[in-house]
Amino acid sequence: MTTDSNPSASSRLRRTLGLGRPDFGWLHWLRDPHFVLAALAAVPVWLALGRLAGGRMQVDCAVMALVSLAFVQPVVEELVFRGALQGYLLDRGWVRRIGPISMANLGTTGAFVALHFMAQPPAWAIAVAAPSLVFGHMRERFGSVLPAMALHSIYNAGFAVTAWWVHH
Repeated sequence: MTTDSNPSASSRLRRTLGLGRPDFGWLHWLRDPHFVLAALAAVPVWLALGRLAGGRMQVDCAVMALVSLAFVQPVVEELVFRGALQGYLLDRGWVRRIGPISMANLGTTGAFVALHFMAQPPAWAIAVAAPSLVFGHMRERFGSVLPAMALHSIYNAGFAVTAWWVHH
């Protein structure tokens, strides 16, 4: 039997990829204190970036570029990193923790930072480690990539607004 015709294999794959219903319900995570705190914690970061990095912050303000930054990239990156990679590592037993961070989250964050080195200056690439750990925490907390996707979209949209604000 193929994976497609075997519901239990399909269910396992969806669970590994974090594509199932988030634990606690479809929208409960929007009210969860971890999610709310993570979303609100971005505001002082955006303000500090605007103040300290200012003119070095660059975002293409074309509509399609903004849609890509705020929606497409978060969805694709979360499916690949928190869905496929972190799910695979969790399934392989990378569950040991260093404080609140699982080895799967740490390994996924290393890969996420490495990807950003290809397109960003070193300081920016390294700076994505903290949000990556937060996205990984959301994926593990809720058993789904959906909250991580939403938070990633919020972070990228806030970055774009900040970059636009410092240039206008």
